[in-house]
Amino acid sequence: MTLVSAWFRIPFWQRVLAGFVLGALAGWLMGPAAETWFGPLGTVYVTLIKMIAVPLVLFAVINAVASLHGQKSVAALGGRTFLWFAATAALAVAVGLGVGWWLQPGLGLGGLAMAPDYTVREIPSPVQVLLDIVPGNPFKALADGKILQVIVFAGLVGFALVKLGEKTAGLRRLAGEASEVMIQVTRFVLEFTPLGTFGLIAALVGSYGFERLLPLGTFVFALYLACALHIVVVYGGLLAAHGLNPLKFFRGAAPGMQVAFVSSSSFASLPVAMRAVTHNLGVDRDYAAFAVPLGASIKMDGCGAIFPALTSIFVAQYFGLQLEPTQYLIILLASVLGSFGTAGVPGTAIVMVTLVLSAAGLPLEGIGYLVAIDRVLDMMRTMTNVTGQMLVPVLVARETGLLDEATYNAASSNVGLAPDEGGSPERAG
Repeated sequence: MTLVSAWFRIPFWQRVLAGFVLGALAGWLMGPAAETWFGPLGTVYVTLIKMIAVPLVLFAVINAVASLHGQKSVAALGGRTFLWFAATAALAVAVGLGVGWWLQPGLGLGGLAMAPDYTVREIPSPVQVLLDIVPGNPFKALADGKILQVIVFAGLVGFALVKLGEKTAGLRRLAGEASEVMIQVTRFVLEFTPLGTFGLIAALVGSYGFERLLPLGTFVFALYLACALHIVVVYGGLLAAHGLNPLKFFRGAAPGMQVAFVSSSSFASLPVAMRAVTHNLGVDRDYAAFAVPLGASIKMDGCGAIFPALTSIFVAQYFGLQLEPTQYLIILLASVLGSFGTAGVPGTAIVMVTLVLSAAGLPLEGIGYLVAIDRVLDMMRTMTNVTGQMLVPVLVARETGLLDEATYNAASSNVGLAPDEGGSPERAG
């Protein structure tokens, strides 16, 4: 027990970082064999965290809608949240274009080999996307993990419970208790994060090698730089403008950012992000239960804004094309609107790039050159996505009085189940 207690006393982010470093070392030493030996650890971890995401969102949204009724206007909170989603996405596009114009990642390259498994993705029509948001079978939506459909169904159930008043008081209480149970299950699963991180990174480093990255090293560097600038400068600046200490935010958001980086999945990062936003950063739990899952579906600053913008610059430079001012505007609008329009579509990054390049009249073949290194790119893109998904609820909560500033200012980086932590966290706000 002494060893276990000592392990839990180590801050969560340090445990995850240790798993990352040791995993990278194991992958480097063992090479491709690391994927065979350690890959299953990462697979089990991602499966576990996906297992809890859908029921967590279902019960949290039902409980949140019932609790928000009469406290704050749901429509007003939703509108403000969407506005910040769009504003930060537009800023992300500007950062991607600026870094691409500065570093020129598409110049000086020889004939690149196109990924053999690349096929042009079909872009769904706006009408089809809207139709897909409504679940034809809510149980199938739950089984398939379609978060937007789950949110729509859970929201309707929540409103129905409110409308029926005292007739459903027991069900409302049951939804709240079920939400608490899923939060507790989330704590249990999060303790596996350091081991899962070790397995994911060992498998990635062991199987990838550096030969794939060398021809497109400038593009990889440009993407990582653009995402880092957006996170530090844009997000940090918005926090400072709201009177919030950016360092406190990044400390509290660190667990979600770490899991996003190693898992390359906003969906897999969702339970950690929700826990970090409420437990570490002091956002009201009811509002966070609505905003964070919504952001995981449509808030894609890395995949839907920076990556398409930077890829547009890369493709234009590689094929010797000169972008016109109108094309820059098209890239901006297509990226911001497209990230909302492709919500819930699998392979968001590739779909978004296809949409933006098509709108700007650029060759789609350029995407095929980047698919071979997509896993490395996706790590940083997803971390940017999830950071933005945690940022916007903090900004809106600050503007609407739903932020517990004492919790925010004492931001912890530990979202796991500490030995002295029992019961449910206090509701913020």
